[in-house]
Amino acid sequence: MNLDDLRQLWVHLQYNLVSIIICSAILVFGLTVYIMNRPRPVYLVDYSCYRAPDHFKVPYGRFMEHSRLTGLKEETYVPKAMHNIPPTLSMAMAKEEAEEVMFGALDILFRNTNVSSKDIGILVVNCSLFNPTPSLSAIIVIKYKLSGNIRSFNLGGMGCSAGVITVDLAKDLLQVHRNTYVVVVSTKNITQNWYFGNNKSMLIPNCLFHVGSSTVLLSNKSNGRSRAKYKLIHVVRTHRGADNRAFRCVYQEQDDVGKTGVSLSKDLMAIAGGALKTNITTLGPLVLPTSEQLLFFTTLLVKKLFNANVKPYIPDFKLAFDHFCIHVGGRAVIDELEKNLQLLPIHVEASRMTLHRFGNTSSSSIWYELAYTEAKGWMQKHNRVWQIAFGSGFKCNSAVWEALRNVKPSSNGPWEDCIDNYPVKIST
Repeated sequence: MNLDDLRQLWVHLQYNLVSIIICSAILVFGLTVYIMNRPRPVYLVDYSCYRAPDHFKVPYGRFMEHSRLTGLKEETYVPKAMHNIPPTLSMAMAKEEAEEVMFGALDILFRNTNVSSKDIGILVVNCSLFNPTPSLSAIIVIKYKLSGNIRSFNLGGMGCSAGVITVDLAKDLLQVHRNTYVVVVSTKNITQNWYFGNNKSMLIPNCLFHVGSSTVLLSNKSNGRSRAKYKLIHVVRTHRGADNRAFRCVYQEQDDVGKTGVSLSKDLMAIAGGALKTNITTLGPLVLPTSEQLLFFTTLLVKKLFNANVKPYIPDFKLAFDHFCIHVGGRAVIDELEKNLQLLPIHVEASRMTLHRFGNTSSSSIWYELAYTEAKGWMQKHNRVWQIAFGSGFKCNSAVWEALRNVKPSSNGPWEDCIDNYPVKIST
């Protein structure tokens, strides 16, 4: 090999080296962009539900007789203020109720997870009808001495579907803020929102809504999967508020004599059915097997093209989910979803028993249902659970979770002392 050959070899190596460096730089840049922008997994580390003391129970003798027809038991709870005669409807008593239920659930959560309050990076609280100043989130911050740079959010007026809404907000925040914990608190306040008038459409909520609260610990930490119960798979939200009938079907207002309450429209079930249809039309392609999707869209196509009187095909969501947590809006809501989704009694057992034992606890009710499923020992690794919630506005929201292990109930769960007594037969 002479000198010219060596010179030519060096030139070739130079060109190849430059090409290798450029390709490597592009590859590293591409990987960096992907890693920085890929969706971060959201893990549910644990959750807790508030269970009121026995002296908050409200037997039929203190309640309206027609509450017996709503599927509730005599062991549901109302706040301390409602046990007084006459009821004590002060703001102080409303704050006492809020603190009792929120702190009760948070104490259990922190005890079960061994997570320090200083490690919480984000706090999201929802409560529809009670929003004092300072906010409920601020009340939690001062109680648990959360860090000074915590990002706190307080949602109000969003109804019973706010439990899923707060999870969705937490999910989005976890895509931005790395390596942190989010605490989600869902509750309802009854003390200042009991209706004392005679309007029948405004009396129904008195029979359904009872004391309850839930707290959920979410994380995007790199080691989160190893200790988490569930992974968040999908959140789908539907809002029908642009339609006036839907907007007013659950509406807080004053009656003819100036008493404030929440009225429920006769159109409520029809509007809820329409919102559910829209929601599952979006959710279906994300979760259903291909065979079910083909059947659904073929039926839809035939109906559209040939204007045929073809009955819409209802996809079999039992092929996509192992467990269902249907919002306990009342017996009629559970009945309607059981029929429309072609579910079996076992699929709505958690919803019916939650309504029976705790009543409608608003945005926290889907977590009492999940706790029932766990307490029964039904939740196995890779099982998928569908949480469905309806709320004023009108909204229908869905959250889909996947179990990362065989999930056992955490300590001090809401069903801990009574799960062996369920299910029970509910009178009609």
